[in-house]
Amino acid sequence: MRIYAYLRASTVDQDAMRAKSVLDAFASELGHSVSAWFVENISGAKLDRPELLKLIEVAQDGDVLLVEHVDRISRLKQKDWDTLKSTISEKGIRVVAKDLPTSHQLIQQGDEFTDRMLSAINSMMLDMLAAIARKDYDDRRVRQAQGVQKAKKEGKYRGRPINEKLHGDIEGLLRDGKSYAYIRDLLGCSEHTISKVKKNTI
Repeated sequence: MRIYAYLRASTVDQDAMRAKSVLDAFASELGHSVSAWFVENISGAKLDRPELLKLIEVAQDGDVLLVEHVDRISRLKQKDWDTLKSTISEKGIRVVAKDLPTSHQLIQQGDEFTDRMLSAINSMMLDMLAAIARKDYDDRRVRQAQGVQKAKKEGKYRGRPINEKLHGDIEGLLRDGKSYAYIRDLLGCSEHTISKVKKNTI
């Protein structure tokens, strides 16, 4: 059994490596070490996450996908969560989240009956926490939209501040002839953002 840790932050402004020491210590407490780290800055509401998909491809039956919180792997809509969960299940990967105590025993090898019982319980808990994570995501988007509308009415809205570093990185990569897909995957930004930078600078 190998442990693969997945670290994710929603934007390039956030530190995806923040939880590395926490997960390292957690695995060590259970008598294990992390075999590899998969890190990316991309929204958990997107199913297409290159590093997560790479982890799933590399992992084998019985290996562990380790995260700090369940929302690191999913803020997905139900259909996309079902797709991701099915892919993980078909590979026989065990999802262990530090904030999900029912999953902790999955990092230890047990007898077949115990493993099946724990997997069933963990699957139910993952579904519940994935649904909560999605609801939190949707609620925050509604609050943000309401805040924007209020600011517009009061004449205070000036739009989202430009991420100067990100725009500079995108501009440099565009000048080097890199493709939209390459820039998107490298920087974790949207193709819409890349297009805006290209329009304004080139």
